[in-house]
Amino acid sequence: MNYDLIVIGSGPGGYVAAIRASQLGLKTAVVEKENLGGVCLNWGCIPTKALIKSAQVFEYLNHAADYGITVGDAKADFGAIVKRSRGVAEGMSKGIQFLFKKNKIETIVGTGKLKPGKKVEVTDSTGKKTEYTAKHIILATGGRSRELPNLKQDGKKVIGYREALNLPSKPESMVIIGSGAIGMEFAYFYNALGTKVTVVEFLDRILPREDPEVSKEMERIMKKKGITIKTGTSVESVDTKGKGCLVSAKTKDGSIEKIECEIVLSAVGVSTNIQGIGIEECGIKTEKGIVVTDDFYKTNVEGVYAIGDIVKGPALAHVASAEGIVCVEKIAGHHPEPINYENIPSCTYCIPEVASVGLTEEEAKQKGYEVKVGKFPFSASGKASAAGAKEGFVKVIYDAKYGEWLGTHMVGSNVTEMIAEVVVARKLETTGNEILKSIHPHPTMSEAIMEATAAAFGEVIHL
Repeated sequence: MNYDLIVIGSGPGGYVAAIRASQLGLKTAVVEKENLGGVCLNWGCIPTKALIKSAQVFEYLNHAADYGITVGDAKADFGAIVKRSRGVAEGMSKGIQFLFKKNKIETIVGTGKLKPGKKVEVTDSTGKKTEYTAKHIILATGGRSRELPNLKQDGKKVIGYREALNLPSKPESMVIIGSGAIGMEFAYFYNALGTKVTVVEFLDRILPREDPEVSKEMERIMKKKGITIKTGTSVESVDTKGKGCLVSAKTKDGSIEKIECEIVLSAVGVSTNIQGIGIEECGIKTEKGIVVTDDFYKTNVEGVYAIGDIVKGPALAHVASAEGIVCVEKIAGHHPEPINYENIPSCTYCIPEVASVGLTEEEAKQKGYEVKVGKFPFSASGKASAAGAKEGFVKVIYDAKYGEWLGTHMVGSNVTEMIAEVVVARKLETTGNEILKSIHPHPTMSEAIMEATAAAFGEVIHL
C-alpha cells in the first residue's frame, strides 16, 4: 500500500511518467478508472487516426483512375471502419498493460482522489474505498470534451468527440461546431464517407491558432472537398425536439440562419478534469481551471505534482508525455531542463495535414523581428506530383539579422512527419544558412523545407 510514486491517470502524461519513474528505481503505481492510455489512446489521438486512414483509403479507391488503376465501385462499411478503429485502440491499450508489467508498475483500478498527508483514496466499481500512501503523487487526470452552456451534449444528437468515434451508423448530415484540430479531423473523415458536413467557427477563420495563410489554404481545400464552412458565426441554440437537429446560428451581419442536420458535434476544446479529485480539500492552488505548478510541475502542496491537460501549456499528448518525464526526473534527483513551450509542434491530421511550430509571421513581426519569409508550394515538388499530392505549401520564417529559425507552418501530405526536423533544428539553434546547406534527399516532400528556406534567402532554384 506504500509507494514512492502514485500517478492518478494513465493517459500519455500518466503512463509515460510511471514508466520513467520505474526506470529510475521508484516503486510506482497508477490509478485508472477506465482503460490504460487515457483519452488520447482510447478516445482521441489513436482511434481518430485509424478512422482518417480508412477515409483516405476510400478516397484513393475513388480516385484510382488518376493513378492508372481500374477498380469497381468502392463502398465504405461504416461499422467495419469503426470496428477497426476500436481494435487499433484496444491493441495499443494492451501494449501499455505489457509495458506496465515489464516495468513492474502496479495498476490500481478505480477512481482516485487525493487526500491530505500524501494519500490517495481509490473507489472501485463496487464502491469499496481503499487508501494508499506515497512519497510523491502526480495528478494526470487529463481533460474531456468542453460543453458550452447553450450546447448541452446528450450523447445522441448533440455529441462530443467520444461519441463521434463510435456512432452506430453514418449520419447523413452533421454540423461541427469549432474548427480546431478535432473539428477539422472529423469534418474530413465524415465528409470523405459521404456525410454532408457544415463547420461553424466563431472566429473569422478556421484553424484559428495556425498561420493565417494556412487557414486560408485549408478553407479553400476543404470547400473544394464539399465541406460547407461558416466563419464569424456563433451557434445560438440547437433544437433537438424533432427527428434531427435544428441549429440556430448568428452570422457576421447579425442575422440568424437555420441549419438542419442529423447530428451536432461540439468540438470547442477540452475542459480539465480537476473536479472531485481532492484539489480543494488538499488546498492545491488553481487558476482559471488549471493547477498552478512550478517549471518542474510541483504544486504548492509538498509531494504533489500535476502534468498534462490540467496545467498550463497546450493540451497535447506529446506535451503531457514530456512533462511527465521532466517531473519524475526532478523527483528522482536528476537535473532535467525545463520544457520550452515555444518549441512545441502542433499537428492536425485531416487530409491534407497541417503542422506548425514556433511563431507565425504576424507574431514574429509583433515581437519586433525583421523577418525573412519563404514559401514553397508542393505543386513545384517532384515527389508531391508523383504522389498526386500537390496541394499545400511549406512556409518558413527566419530572423533577418541572425538567421534564427522563428517558425514553420505547413499544409500538405505527411507534413506531420516533416515538422520534427524543424523542432530539432530550433532546439539546436540552427540558422537558415545551415538548413540551406544541409543536403535534403530528392525526391522527397521534406526537401520543400530546404526549398522554402532558399526562397527566404533569395536562393530558390525550383520556383
